[in-house]
Amino acid sequence: MSESAQVEHILQQGVRDLWYPVLSSWEVADVPVGITRLGQNLAVWRDEAGNVHAIEDRCPHRGARLSLGWNLGDRLACWYHGVEVNNEGFVIDVPAIEKNNMVGRQCVRSYPAVEKHGAVFVWFGTDLNATPEPLQLPEQLESDEWSNFLCSAEWACHYQYAIDNVMDPMHGSYLHAKSHSMYQGNSRARLREEATDTGFIFAKEGQTGVNFDWVEVGFSSSVWLRLSIPYQKKYGPGGSFWIIGLVTPVDANHCRVFFWRCRQVDDWEKASWRFLYRHTLETLHWDVLVQDQVILENLAPDANTQERLYQHDVGLSRFRRRLTAMAQKQAERVPND
Repeated sequence: MSESAQVEHILQQGVRDLWYPVLSSWEVADVPVGITRLGQNLAVWRDEAGNVHAIEDRCPHRGARLSLGWNLGDRLACWYHGVEVNNEGFVIDVPAIEKNNMVGRQCVRSYPAVEKHGAVFVWFGTDLNATPEPLQLPEQLESDEWSNFLCSAEWACHYQYAIDNVMDPMHGSYLHAKSHSMYQGNSRARLREEATDTGFIFAKEGQTGVNFDWVEVGFSSSVWLRLSIPYQKKYGPGGSFWIIGLVTPVDANHCRVFFWRCRQVDDWEKASWRFLYRHTLETLHWDVLVQDQVILENLAPDANTQERLYQHDVGLSRFRRRLTAMAQKQAERVPND
């Protein structure tokens, strides 16, 4: 495979050496869950202590899905012949035969997994033996001064389209023009870039605190997006409504989006905001999310190969260049991945 083809392959599947959210926490219980993320098949489950684990969803014996088997705590037992594989990918037992050379060997890949903010995150590394960097996310998720709700959905589009959508503040004035929170502001603007410690901000010039006016992208141990939308007082305490977004590739035609809806509230305001969100605002926010989904799932075939971009698209163009540079570095490290 040529270098350019390898870079394109990486971009299609998803850049590695990053943490990605793969499931909402509530989706993982006692029964193993089989998923596809970054083109890889994973089995995810909880042990007796409630800790999450992720390994390659493939029994080393005959290739059956381990996610169809039994959860034995620190290991999964294959439904087909009972082969037991632990959370580090080592075969612990082959019960159908007294001795087998698979026992004690790491025969399937193990993926580091952690649970934070209502989601299961998995590290997709290029080096099987590398220790991943700690998961770093924006303060709206990490600080006790903030309260958040996770919204997650699977969209039938390539993951880069979902990221491009958030990197485009101007679409809020059109696609979401009848939203309860995005009906104000100018429908014409110029946009500017501003560097940050972890990435950059892309914002409308001369308009702040009116609509979906800016977006920030951060490159840490994950790739995250952050924006804020002004809220009227009648929509409860906490000031502006913040969104922290991460997009996880599934395959060439699907992705999983994770959006944390955040407000800076404490004490009694936290309870008030959470009640208001669950009973009133959540439905409105899902309406906006579905509008994005409808547009992206119905783009013309190979839309990103026939674009005619203009000034409003500088942010998404810069993001694409940054992602391509990350894929090129990965291709140099693992030329035949």
